[in-house]
Amino acid sequence: MYANSRIPESAQPGVHEHLLERVAKHAASDFRKPFLDYNKAAFTESLAGWDGRAPLILDAGCGVGHSTIQLARAFPDHWVIGVDQSEDRLSRKKPYPDALLPKNMVFVRADLVDYWRLMAEAGIRLARHYILYPNPWPKIGHLSRRWHAHPVFPFVPRLGGRLECRSNWNIYVEEFTEALGLLIGRPVLWESFEAPSPLTPFERKYRDSGQTLYRCVVELDPQPKLEEHPS
Repeated sequence: MYANSRIPESAQPGVHEHLLERVAKHAASDFRKPFLDYNKAAFTESLAGWDGRAPLILDAGCGVGHSTIQLARAFPDHWVIGVDQSEDRLSRKKPYPDALLPKNMVFVRADLVDYWRLMAEAGIRLARHYILYPNPWPKIGHLSRRWHAHPVFPFVPRLGGRLECRSNWNIYVEEFTEALGLLIGRPVLWESFEAPSPLTPFERKYRDSGQTLYRCVVELDPQPKLEEHPS
């Protein structure tokens, strides 16, 4: 059946007790994992079509790319980059023929652990940054596999812009805000929301399964208010 998604199950009742300790440790340490050549090539490829002036949007972990397409259609004056580590997901059929796909976007296969750091190292600043429905890794012992508890996470706020994370597991979003708040030195809020026009197939399926969706949206740079994000 289609609308039968389950909410992630976990013995963890709230924010992981070791989360902030882990984030503080990562923030105080240098993450020097060597860049893989294919990730460096993907980074270069993702910027090859960019004119250097259009605001940048990063769809991090874009999966099959439906969200990247929707973002490119919603923000035609931006350059939209959809990054995923799975060639299989990226190569799946898109909701439009190739001739009708937006021209202001690119899909690249890369590991975000390298890609985020390459962006930061290059001094790239984002206008918008989406982390939509990442694997929540809900088991208590899987904390380090969640993006906000990974050594790469301190690089994420350095990219600036409007950062948005969405999940169908409230604890994931609450942890994300706690970790991000520690890094940027101010509180970050989270909320439940409705998605009348889902950005991803997961979002549509979760919504149609009657699940509550959660998100945090934070402006990382002091700047004039941007146009509203698509619901």
